[in-house]
Amino acid sequence: MMCAAKGTEVSASRSVSTGCRLRRRRLYDHVVRQTAAVTRDEAATALGLPRATAAFHLDRLAAEGLLDVVYERRSGRSGPRAGRPSKLYRRSERHIDVSLPEHRYDLAERLLAEAIEDAETTGEAPRAALDRRARQLGNEVAAAARGAASAGTSSDAVMRILEAHGFEPRADDDVIVLGNCPFHTLAREHTELVCEMNLCLLSGLLAGLDTPQLQARLKPEPGHCCVCLEPNPTLHS
Repeated sequence: MMCAAKGTEVSASRSVSTGCRLRRRRLYDHVVRQTAAVTRDEAATALGLPRATAAFHLDRLAAEGLLDVVYERRSGRSGPRAGRPSKLYRRSERHIDVSLPEHRYDLAERLLAEAIEDAETTGEAPRAALDRRARQLGNEVAAAARGAASAGTSSDAVMRILEAHGFEPRADDDVIVLGNCPFHTLAREHTELVCEMNLCLLSGLLAGLDTPQLQARLKPEPGHCCVCLEPNPTLHS
């Protein structure tokens, strides 16, 4: 009887493990896309999870260094009767080179290789070739997304594409800030080169999606990608 059940137990164990990873990923994605730290109750409600399940996975993410824990009183009261502060979670301020958050060094390698080949073949300046190739790739990503378009506005499409490519977009009023740089290590070591490449990539994406209401702009801030997407002032003046 035990032998007959062994394979089933292994399959069940793998299913549980996969389910845990998916729930943890969903919780991580939810937390990092918020502009403020979130409580266990807020995360559980947003994802339709039992509070205990959300708390378990949030604490695991914090233990692994992927989320930071802060304590705040949400009641607005103070003093000895204000109660204990709530435990909240937010994106870690440290950079940890693991699969969460996502990195896309393959894209950077492709662009740099193509730019060098172009420069050697045509005599074009390497930086100009890199920027042109980045814009072209942004156009190609937009074209692929239009081919598999689902319902929603152009801004929704921008958010979906940015999320799919590991930028962790968050809407902050009318600005889209990017919580993760897919080229983080390269950008840290070759800041001007990679950030300009990233700017051209996202500008090409917006142009390819025909999204004139948004523009990509360099705006380096701690804990964010060097580029943000903001309203185009020529259309909002």
